[in-house]
Amino acid sequence: MVLDSLLSWFSVDMGIDLGTCNTLVAVRGEGIVLNEPSVVAVKKGTNHVLNNGQAVGWSAKEMLGKTPGSITAIRPLKDGVISDFEITEAMLNYFIRKVNGRSWPFGPRVVIAVPSGITAVEKEAVRQSADRAGARMVYLVEEPIAAAIGAGLPFAEPTASMIVDIGGGTTEVAIMSLADIATCESVRVAGDDMDEAIINHMKKTYNLMIGEQTAERIKIEIGSAAPVGEETSMEARGRDTLSGLPRKTVVTSEEIRESLQEPVGAILETVTRTLERAEPELAADLVENGITICGGGSLLRGMDVVITNATGMEVRVAEDPLTCVARGTATFLDNLETWKDTLESELDS
Repeated sequence: MVLDSLLSWFSVDMGIDLGTCNTLVAVRGEGIVLNEPSVVAVKKGTNHVLNNGQAVGWSAKEMLGKTPGSITAIRPLKDGVISDFEITEAMLNYFIRKVNGRSWPFGPRVVIAVPSGITAVEKEAVRQSADRAGARMVYLVEEPIAAAIGAGLPFAEPTASMIVDIGGGTTEVAIMSLADIATCESVRVAGDDMDEAIINHMKKTYNLMIGEQTAERIKIEIGSAAPVGEETSMEARGRDTLSGLPRKTVVTSEEIRESLQEPVGAILETVTRTLERAEPELAADLVENGITICGGGSLLRGMDVVITNATGMEVRVAEDPLTCVARGTATFLDNLETWKDTLESELDS
């Protein structure tokens, strides 16, 4: 550990929120230094990343749904776990090099947040991807813990804290006390499922096929989990499934809210199940402390309202909810010696 700490003076140690939709990187003392989509553009039928390995992140996301036959834009993580090992390695390599630079003599120590519900094999895939991408030492921390730290919850104190992290591929719900998880549940329903619900609604109701980016834009602009504020509408463009021709139509916030009921309902069930498993004393603390929500899904209008209605508890949205997990991993870097028992390192495998 002493040698490792000395080597850290000659590298840029970083915390990574390896998300299904976006990857964020935080560096000690600098905060969030990178926030890019978890997308890679490759030559079709190969794992060769375009533009000399630079077609990653924003430049690749712009290609989603618009690529010619010779190019494929891939999201190498699905439901919070690696679905394409080689592409994930290439993506991590790009992000680590972009942050670490080429002038440092040693690779960085890296803390990566992973969903609490993934298997040992899936954890090993994350660890190996980071190792091959140039990390000197790889530590894994469960997302709910990183999110709680990033949200400023009293993670290490003898009182209950509850976090609901609604990401792109998974929703993590955890009750924590004394620097560990008391009870936790991870469900593979989150922001991507909301987008898919909107795509299905448009296809079923309007015979209009829309892409992922259009569905995400509809969710952000007029989507909601509960009636809040003035009802609105917007124009959606796509391809008519009957004629095959481009077409546009107008959709309302009410119908989009209705289409989101299934994924939102699954998240609410996970929250209530977790609460039902809490020890009585922890449950008593939560009456006072309430629930904190974070992640991109927490920004869906009315999400805090439906959780309050389902649980009867006070719900607050964390400050800067999109970056909670990444900020939490950076805090772990500052406290590696104190919290190393909470982390899994490559030495544990």
